[in-house]
Amino acid sequence: MSDKPRMIKVTQKKSGIGYNVKQKQTLIGLGIKKMHRPSILKDTPCIRGMINKISHLVEVEEVK
Repeated sequence: MSDKPRMIKVTQKKSGIGYNVKQKQTLIGLGIKKMHRPSILKDTPCIRGMINKISHLVEVEEVK
């Protein structure tokens, strides 16, 4: 049993230009500032919910 939290890497693959302001704010909330620069985050239900809202703009990978 591992106490180490699961981590995910979120990378912006599509520009937020032309999308709703809330979607742009969600990108910022996830710590994504520029295209193709990954953000490493804990895999929590809150983070997953944010990713689901902008799934068309980002790519998600599990960090091992």
